[in-house]
Amino acid sequence: MYREYWNLTELPFENVPDPRFFYSAATHQRALLQMFYAINNRRGAAVLTGAIGCGKTVLSRILIQDLPPDRYEIALMAKSGLSPTDFLRDMLIQLGVEIQSKEKADLRRALEVQVVKSANAGKYTVVIVDEAQAIEDDNTFEELQSLFSFQRNGRFFLTLLLIGQPGLKDRIARHEPLAQQVARQSHLAPLKREETHAYVQTRLQKAGLKRPLFGKDALDALYRASSGVPREINNICDIALLLGFGDKAKAIEADQISKAVYAIKNL
Repeated sequence: MYREYWNLTELPFENVPDPRFFYSAATHQRALLQMFYAINNRRGAAVLTGAIGCGKTVLSRILIQDLPPDRYEIALMAKSGLSPTDFLRDMLIQLGVEIQSKEKADLRRALEVQVVKSANAGKYTVVIVDEAQAIEDDNTFEELQSLFSFQRNGRFFLTLLLIGQPGLKDRIARHEPLAQQVARQSHLAPLKREETHAYVQTRLQKAGLKRPLFGKDALDALYRASSGVPREINNICDIALLLGFGDKAKAIEADQISKAVYAIKNL
């Protein structure tokens, strides 16, 4: 609705994990490097945590995008509520293997055969579990730990990346064998004030904007209202652009930010 008014080629503040709109803040850079380190050095597991809306999912998509498909097999697990057996079956499906057996031992064996087959073909396996804090059955964590038995001469055939909210660390700590395999841990913090300013400008530029649009007072008000959480920034900016369009404004000022915050709180 407001895209043409602001001369944008696309909507800049949609809350979808689109790597094209990724803004690499310092905390995101460190987390991405830690995950790449775990994969490139064939470590057992890495953990990424962060509050809701801080960019965990988009970071995992950046990782997937940057891993060459001719060198890596990737299973992206997003169904955290599955039973241990269904979890293994879904992992196999993600890796392109379908098996009819419902026996856990058969599934585990099929998974081992697959990762070894990939390794022999020069492809390393990466298993990414998104929203891992929502895993309902503790036995699923035990199944994840069993993946580390897939190794030869002390070298793992796969790396496990566990991504979730801060409570994930406590869930992992209760499963000591799994916790012992975690080589790297990262936590995504909200953006700082200057990073919030840069985040907004980056997304607008990637959406085709050719001029400054948010005034400094507006950006400062946005930081205070969002606490630097990217998802909140997106919500507020989206409404502010809509309100600015309705007001026929030439730029977004603190007034539109205040009205956007009010509108969101009263939805």
